[in-house]
Amino acid sequence: QVQLVESGGGLAQAGGSLRLSCAASGIILSINDMGWYRQVSGKQRELVAAITSGGVANYADSLKGRFTISRDNAKNTVYLQMNSLKPEDTGVYYCNADIKRDYSSRTYIYWGRGTQVTVSS
Repeated sequence: QVQLVESGGGLAQAGGSLRLSCAASGIILSINDMGWYRQVSGKQRELVAAITSGGVANYADSLKGRFTISRDNAKNTVYLQMNSLKPEDTGVYYCNADIKRDYSSRTYIYWGRGTQVTVSS
């Protein structure tokens, strides 16, 4: 099986920073795209950022310039550096990964359980 475990959430003041990590473990041959999503109060889960295995990143337009996604392929880990945090960034942040577990062509999408980010004004 595969697990994704997020860490690094917590409480930050407006204007502050947090860095989230998400480590994948288990039966993993390779990982394609990895990403971060969030669910803020009253809204559907939305894409924050995603990154390919080659390091090409894309971001939600509203978050460009404040958030940076990166990954360490050797550690099967994806990071999200969040700067200039705003109260509206408060929510649960989830990571996901598109994982190849064997030598077939099939890949599987896995999700972490989420980590709470709270930004106070």
